[in-house]
Amino acid sequence: MQVNKKFEDCLRKKLINKIDLDESEVNAHIAKAKHYLKATDYNIKGGFSDVAVSNAFYAMYHSLLALLLKLGYESRNQECAINAIQYFIETRKINLDIKYIDIIRRTSENKPKDTKTLREEFQYGTETSVDKQVIDNVKHNAIDFVEIIEKVLKELAKLKDFSKRKTSDDSLHLAKEKAFEELEKKFK
Repeated sequence: MQVNKKFEDCLRKKLINKIDLDESEVNAHIAKAKHYLKATDYNIKGGFSDVAVSNAFYAMYHSLLALLLKLGYESRNQECAINAIQYFIETRKINLDIKYIDIIRRTSENKPKDTKTLREEFQYGTETSVDKQVIDNVKHNAIDFVEIIEKVLKELAKLKDFSKRKTSDDSLHLAKEKAFEELEKKFK
């Protein structure tokens, strides 16, 4: 199914919903993402690399939820949330490389295991240790993921501020024109 059809399907099924922006919720999800990054590091150092994989996934997932909220949507469904961000990338609503979707969830079967698949394997499976190279890669990807989402959030905030200023400038310009028209009428 194409990404736009998946997005529309999630909307139709109310697995993702349009909402009003709440900056405090956006910030809370970023704080939660950073909390999970700390837990990732803590669990790696403590010998719980299997648990660290889940922590890394949830760090990325909470940063995605922050971005979705910033765009005016909420989701309690992982696939719909990830798909929505992919939709916004492909429709150029956000400036984010598609590789970040590949990190959290593969967009092609020809790519290596994504963090979501690894999380499922280690959370539901019986393995308790993760190859050092794999866990180092997962940790690095999670840190990079959260940092890039924060940059995208800042870009969106700048665009919103610019849009507000432009609207304000346009309103001011129209008010000036109207005032000049009124003055012209009085002096004719």
